[in-house]
Amino acid sequence: MQRENHGIDSLALKEADIAHLSTLPSVHKDPFDRMLICQTIEESMVLLTPDPLIQEYPVKTRW
Repeated sequence: MQRENHGIDSLALKEADIAHLSTLPSVHKDPFDRMLICQTIEESMVLLTPDPLIQEYPVKTRW
């Protein structure tokens, strides 16, 4: 598996991540992207994305 070859761990989806969904504004309609945003916020991480819609959320992004 490529993830293992590169030493990348998976990030489990937690209840707090899901609970954060209700606080997000309706900028982005993609449910998967919205969950990534919630995980990034809850885990105090940086989301790597070129998506300008995601960058409208209160989430740290880089590209």
